Amino acid sequence: MDLEVYLRFVLALIFVLGLIGGLALLARRFGFGGRMIIQAGQKQRLSVTEVRPIDGRHKLVLVKRDGIEHLLMIGPANTLVVENDVPPAISQEGGQA
Repeated sequence: MDLEVYLRFVLALIFVLGLIGGLALLARRFGFGGRMIIQAGQKQRLSVTEVRPIDGRHKLVLVKRDGIEHLLMIGPANTLVVENDVPPAISQEGGQA
């Protein structure tokens, strides 16, 4: 094999590794990676109850921490706490008649 074949192989390898790295950055940017694993026996204190998009750039997120819910509006530049200590919703099956 001559030098041209080796050079083409190295350039193709660099290109493919660049594509993989770019996709990894996009995945992390849009929330597909970086999640922490809770160890066995630990109580989960934080959860996302509900997410509703407002427009293409903003969304409302209902976050539950230690049994207390908070309503957040998340945008590209900032996060705004809309309401603290949101009362839990009454379920349809166990609600009052």
